[in-house]
Amino acid sequence: MIFRFKAIFLSMLFCLLLLNVSAQFKIVGYVRPRANMVAEVKTLDLSRLTHLNLAFINPDTNGVFKDMPQLDTLVKLAHDKKVKVLLSCGGGSRQKYYHKLLKEPYRAALVKGFTDFVKKYNLDGIDVDLEGDDIDGNYENFIVELRQSLGSKKLLTAALAFYTRKRISDEALKQMDFINMMAYDKTGPWRTGDFGQHSPISYALDHLNYWSNERGVPKDRLIIGVPFYGYGFGEVPSKDRFYREMGWKDIIKTFPDAINNDEVVLPGNGGSIFYNGKKTIVEKTELAMKQAGGIMIWQLMHDTTDDNSLLKLIKQTSLTK
Repeated sequence: MIFRFKAIFLSMLFCLLLLNVSAQFKIVGYVRPRANMVAEVKTLDLSRLTHLNLAFINPDTNGVFKDMPQLDTLVKLAHDKKVKVLLSCGGGSRQKYYHKLLKEPYRAALVKGFTDFVKKYNLDGIDVDLEGDDIDGNYENFIVELRQSLGSKKLLTAALAFYTRKRISDEALKQMDFINMMAYDKTGPWRTGDFGQHSPISYALDHLNYWSNERGVPKDRLIIGVPFYGYGFGEVPSKDRFYREMGWKDIIKTFPDAINNDEVVLPGNGGSIFYNGKKTIVEKTELAMKQAGGIMIWQLMHDTTDDNSLLKLIKQTSLTK
């Protein structure tokens, strides 16, 4: 009888452990908080996400945050689906005023502004996406003070580009619950002499090897970023930006046979569009399950809402291994 009870107990414990491992796999998606952000988020299947990052919410040049009337509704929509919502600050373009606001005596007021905004809208934390020269000598102090102000019940994460990896101090890293590795934009149409894939699996491995092996970040705190967009190189139709930067839904609408590929070669003019198709997204998700803590997506509104959805594919893959 005791043996039977022990066997049942161990079986239940094993099942709970499996469920816990599955629950820990993060699927982090970015969206832009625009005027119609609630309507856009309603088109998403939020149950496929664990975290929703709003990119970008920044203060004005004086460090003051404006009200966002729709944000309460959006946060409730996400929380109803058990999805955490984070304010993502900064952005790919330089926010020059941060250079001033991160300094003394402005930094304390900036940190308080961020914390008050999180409390006001019942957000789950802050994702810091300062890039390039916005990561200066005051970055570490900002991160440390932000962590102290948020407390342990709120999340503090960061989106980190590979080219600024050495600017991130060990002390700053220690404050972060996890980091979103931007394993994309290795190249782009702005680099005319570097024609090729901007987000190969090898680039994700470069990120993993550096942050894990050289910097000692535990793998469950490393999130692999994947692009839901592609870049056009060479002689592409460029009356507008459409072919220079195409979302996934536009790529497969324009080129229906491109679903499992990573490149579309444009006939007759020497141009190509490079992106991540379904096969590569599956491979990256499987890589994340083995060597990282999840997948991060830039950005969700580039996805489809049908069976070709890459978010759906990521979720399905994360549940099948």
